[in-house]
Amino acid sequence: MARLPFTRRDMLLAGSGLAGAALIAGGSGLIAPLRAQGLEPTPTMRGGANNYRPGAPLVERIGGGGFLMTGTVRRAGDGAPLEGVRIQIWAHTTEGHERDWDSHGATLTDANGEFRMDMPQIVPAFGQPHGHLAYDAEHGRGGFETVFLRPVMASTRETTLSAHFVLKPV
Repeated sequence: MARLPFTRRDMLLAGSGLAGAALIAGGSGLIAPLRAQGLEPTPTMRGGANNYRPGAPLVERIGGGGFLMTGTVRRAGDGAPLEGVRIQIWAHTTEGHERDWDSHGATLTDANGEFRMDMPQIVPAFGQPHGHLAYDAEHGRGGFETVFLRPVMASTRETTLSAHFVLKPV
């Protein structure tokens, strides 16, 4: 007798998963995306504001590129993505120090609250390869508290770094 690729238990688990999805959708048959209820705001990280230059220009990329900084911006509480939020990015790279004006640039989030910036490869400063990112209420669209981030890369060989903001409404 040929063995089926699934067991009775697999069928029961699959059925309960579908029933749960129907309950989430309110019985409509459509699965609604879940929002993060009670999502806590991101605190400012120690050292995040180092070498910050208020009002860096919106740019397509910083320098010659080759390294990708990405992330998301969401509203605290319901986790809704925030569109059109200005995020400033700067780092110590193969093309310049993080205090150099040319090492700073800003970008805007898209409809999904996502941002990306092509920039030169990040290199260690003070022994750690790290980037700096900021949401500055004074230079952004307002309505949220300022947050500075300083994510550290696990290795100098990495060619991407992500940082995620959850902004607290004022």
